[in-house]
Amino acid sequence: MTIQTKSDQPLGRRPLSRRGFLAGAGVAAGAFSFGFSIPVPAHAAAPGAATEVGAWVVIQPDETVIIRIARIEMGQGSLTGLAQLVAEELDCDWDKVRFELVTPGENKRRGNVWNTQSTGGSRAIRGSQDYVRKGGATARAMLIEAAAQGWGVPAAQCTVAKGVITHAQSGRTTTYGAVAGAANALSPPATVPLKDPKDWTIAGQPLKRLDTADKLDGSLVYGVDFTMPGMLVAVPKACPVHGGKLKSFDAAAVSKMRGVRQVLKVDGETVAVVADTFWRAKVALDALPIVWEAGANARVSSDTIAALLREGLSADTPYVGNRAGDAKAVLAKATGDKASRVIEADYSFPYQNHAPMEVLAATVRWTPERCEAWAPTQVPEAALAAVATAAGLAPEACEIHVMRIGGSFGRRLQTDYLRMATLIAKQVPGTPVKMMWTREEDMVQGRFHPVTQCRLRGVLDAQGHVEALHMRIAGQSIASFTNPAAVTANGDPFVFQGLLPTGAEMAIGYTIPNLLIDHAMRNPHIRPGAWRGVNLNQNAVYLESFIDELAAAAGQDPLAFRRTLMAKHPKHLAVLEAAAKGIGWDTPPPAGVHRGLAQVMGFGSYVAAAAEVSVDKGKLKIHRIVAATDPGHVVNPQQVEAQVAGSFVYGLSAMLYGECTVKDGRIEQENFDSYNVMRLDEMPVVEVILVPSGGFWGGVGEPTIAVAAPAVLNAVFAATGKRVRHLPLKNVDLNMS
Repeated sequence: MTIQTKSDQPLGRRPLSRRGFLAGAGVAAGAFSFGFSIPVPAHAAAPGAATEVGAWVVIQPDETVIIRIARIEMGQGSLTGLAQLVAEELDCDWDKVRFELVTPGENKRRGNVWNTQSTGGSRAIRGSQDYVRKGGATARAMLIEAAAQGWGVPAAQCTVAKGVITHAQSGRTTTYGAVAGAANALSPPATVPLKDPKDWTIAGQPLKRLDTADKLDGSLVYGVDFTMPGMLVAVPKACPVHGGKLKSFDAAAVSKMRGVRQVLKVDGETVAVVADTFWRAKVALDALPIVWEAGANARVSSDTIAALLREGLSADTPYVGNRAGDAKAVLAKATGDKASRVIEADYSFPYQNHAPMEVLAATVRWTPERCEAWAPTQVPEAALAAVATAAGLAPEACEIHVMRIGGSFGRRLQTDYLRMATLIAKQVPGTPVKMMWTREEDMVQGRFHPVTQCRLRGVLDAQGHVEALHMRIAGQSIASFTNPAAVTANGDPFVFQGLLPTGAEMAIGYTIPNLLIDHAMRNPHIRPGAWRGVNLNQNAVYLESFIDELAAAAGQDPLAFRRTLMAKHPKHLAVLEAAAKGIGWDTPPPAGVHRGLAQVMGFGSYVAAAAEVSVDKGKLKIHRIVAATDPGHVVNPQQVEAQVAGSFVYGLSAMLYGECTVKDGRIEQENFDSYNVMRLDEMPVVEVILVPSGGFWGGVGEPTIAVAAPAVLNAVFAATGKRVRHLPLKNVDLNMS
């Protein structure tokens, strides 16, 4: 895989310097040995010690600048981007920057001074940029004011560069480290100006990540790696049929096995073995006789779920996400009108598993007075609340020491595993217990990307213009399970991602005079969750594939056909044009190679992709994808490029192989032997075009996943004449008949 950058932002590069977690003491009071630091309060600053200057910045006497990171790093690179934004406004020396993770307990104790820590929906940068930049600018103003007061000069006469403050009139200079203590005693200014992005020298640059070195040398501690003296390991198993119950288990059958300490009932559906090592706990759990009460859900299968959804394609529904004109009336009239054509197609998208490399794990130590957890989570505040509830303690008596995550993709937006770990530790008081799921448990007890079907019916007039479109989605609502309060009288608003009439997040990119997009909610018992890209994924497959079908029926070029529909959506169109130009849409492809394209708006960004594929004797080869994205602003071009390319791995894996099936009420795929991902030799060349237009902040971690599959599927049609409407492709015969 190669990445080509095309950006209107400067791409100055800086050398990699060794960075990583702060290992300890001397950074702030209460630092843990693995670098999980509780920030030191401002009043605790002392001469010769690290000094807090505002909530976001700590200055050490040796000029090291510690930047607090409240959002969660799980491989997406936002940690470095957030540090760049603070450092930019601080005007410090980037080579001296380190980072420190904020804990939710300390954030709560300090009145949420670091704002929200929840990390999902591609919001880590865009949702934080304003206040973290102000944090850096505030610290800068306080440091300059401290120096100015020491010299007896107006602060306006002082300048700063790379942490060195200069008073040009007198020729005096000082450093951030020298004045940090005095700055700490000052009141922060009420307002601070922020730099124009065109003046950025740290933000906007493809700087090396701050969190790479400890990954390379193996010193990074993930949740599954964490250990502490006297720790035991618990391995749980829940009823494999979601909603089923734990009827009984025979603890005596395994209690005398080597290393086993306890066999516990965790809750109404879960049992766990606690032992001195993971392997001994797992072996005992495998040998433990367990009787489940699966209930009525044991009769559910992929076929029965498909039938449930199929019924929803034609049923009445009150849930409407987008309406213009009267699509149903135009469709009804067109059915008997020789001057119009009705095009109809049904699509489907299967369950998907998050399947991160790091399985769910958390270490908890419970006493009657206090409960602490060392755990990876995307939602520290919600995790703290879940731990406190399970522990039977006030949140003030609990803490979660957040950890960087070995992949998550939305799975750790849920707190079920933290609740479980706490319930186990509560039965082993005073002893730290690391609860760790097996890969099989992680796969079977997932929170799955929802299964959906979609029926699209469009009307073309005699000139090939789209007169009407009805898009009916039938399927599962994530919010109905994860956040029922979000479901309104108009259903689950998140179902319509990428299809909304207006807005700064998920607006559709086409103008169709008669449009109806609605949802028939059908919720099987399989527990759903937000999977990277969420509902934007299938919605883009459905709409972008069908737009291609309409173009083919109209006898028009897919790009030209879209241009007509996108005239009132210039930002959508701009990225599509950029991707098309990058792929060379107006020039013939190489012999045997065929092209397809797709576009969508999601998570505040505009994205498009153009793909080149070939199909030889039924075997698909994806040669190249050109991706264009407009997130408004780009904080680190290299990280955006990596996110786009990485998102294609995720999106194309789902398109090629991703499918979770249900038999006897349970998920069948228990490991990577049955839930495949694309291999290195299957990955196409990826060229990334960045076209930040400014004026808004969009996300980058999720939007481009959605255009990977439809761009390739449209190219497959160009190559074979076959429309692939049901994923994954592993189930489709691509031989040309």
